[in-house]
Amino acid sequence: MRMIAANGLRFCARIDGPAAGRAIVFANSLGTDHRVWDRLLPLLPKGLRILRYDMRGHGLSDAPEGDYWMGDLVGDAAALMEAAEMRGAVFVGLSVGGVVAQGLAAERPDLVSALVLSNTAPKIGTAEIWADRKRMVAEGGIAALADGVLQRWFSARWRAENPDDLALWRHMLLRTPIAGYMGCCAALAETDLRDSTAQLRQPALVLAGSADGSTPPDLVREMADSMAQARFELIRGPGHIPCVEAPEATERLISDFLRETEMP
Repeated sequence: MRMIAANGLRFCARIDGPAAGRAIVFANSLGTDHRVWDRLLPLLPKGLRILRYDMRGHGLSDAPEGDYWMGDLVGDAAALMEAAEMRGAVFVGLSVGGVVAQGLAAERPDLVSALVLSNTAPKIGTAEIWADRKRMVAEGGIAALADGVLQRWFSARWRAENPDDLALWRHMLLRTPIAGYMGCCAALAETDLRDSTAQLRQPALVLAGSADGSTPPDLVREMADSMAQARFELIRGPGHIPCVEAPEATERLISDFLRETEMP
């Protein structure tokens, strides 16, 4: 891990793989950090140049107070990629990370050659839902909503069979800076990328978990149907974070997509 100065903040990031390798960037979901990809990355093809980072307000990255805008999060990703000298990358985004991916692909097509959009949508929830989340966190901390979040993140079967792993992800969620969690809630409340996402021309792999309680499969499929070069894949079993609950199935789909989109 290292800190990278970008877009006026400091970000905790990891860059792995050979400098000449194909560039691939990973953006985490709300309430997690770059470790959300730990079970997936060792399964991917060798030789990739991988950038993963803690989103603004998450993990060890700076967590400024106040509301964030989706433009802030997109700008962070662009600045980090430029600092890492990554252009024409495959951008993999989970949940809010997938919203960032959509915004970045629209604004900076020079940086994004292809997309993996996991458990995400151009518009997630409503302004009222995110306002309620912010109120709950302001009054009772992230613990006030942790149980409901974990039920949406992971299937009932996985939660029952993996109590120790579930505790790990609960701890990660609870350790998310309150300013960062609330700031990203504000960004999601104001974001509707349906028009710009429908205009994207990059090839996209769109993934949904069959037990996802945050971005249900029908919502994810609707996004894929609106895009010119998107393929929708339903991963049966997992909830909102297939890269944790079903890393092998997730890897197979992503690795196939990487081969399909590799430049001749």
